[in-house]
Order: sequence, then C-alpha cells, then structure tokens
Amino acid sequence: MMRASYNTPGHITNSKDQGVKRMKVILCSAFGAVALIFLLSADSTAQQTQRRGSINSRQQNQRQRIRQGVQTGELTRQETRRLVGEQVQIRHMEARFRRSGDGLTGRERFRLQRELNQASRHIRRQTHDGQDYDPPRRP
Repeated sequence: MMRASYNTPGHITNSKDQGVKRMKVILCSAFGAVALIFLLSADSTAQQTQRRGSINSRQQNQRQRIRQGVQTGELTRQETRRLVGEQVQIRHMEARFRRSGDGLTGRERFRLQRELNQASRHIRRQTHDGQDYDPPRRP
C-alpha cells in the first residue's frame, strides 16, 4: 500500500515520487558542481600557462615598460637605445629558434626565458637608477 502525502494544498503525491525527485535534484546538483569545478580549474590553468609561459606576452610587457620609461623621462636616450637593442636581439633569437624546427624546444624556451629575465632586470635597473632624461630647452 502506498502512502499519500500532501505536499501543497490540493496536491497529493506519492512518497516514491518524492524520492525520485530528490534523487534527481541531488544528482543534478552533484553533476553541476563537478562541471563547475572542472571549468574553473581549466580556465585557471590556461591563464597561468599564458601568463607565465608566453614568451610573446613577456616581450609585449617589456616593450610597454620601456615605452613608459621613455614617456615619463625615466630613461635617457642611450639607455633606451640599449634596452631596445636587447629586445631586438631576443626577437632575432626567437625567430632563429623557430626557423630551425617545429616550434621551440624546451631548451630554446628556457634560453629565451633566461634572456627575458635578464632584460627585465636591465629595464628595472635603468628606470630606477635616478638618471632622468632632460630634453634640450629651446630658446
């Protein structure tokens, strides 16, 4: 014999139907939670890979830092010329590595990252060394 329960006024439901509904809600909630965790972790991993591992994004960032140093007068002409030359050498090295085979090997990527680290230190030192560009005054 099935027990009837009164869920809302005027509606009679079976306890078996309620159990099935609860099970569906629990399963859907669990599936949704797992899917959400998977999507968030995949997005986070992609952002970290792009942020840390992207040589092009680091080069873009360094060009922006040099540009900002020129605009604020923190870099002299000679410092700017030296830093830009270093960036050009890194770009040429990357192009040479990419031409030599299918993309970059781990060793080539490591070497580029090391060169970018050194260039980043140079930019930092030059922008904070207290030598500011003083444009010539026109009479």
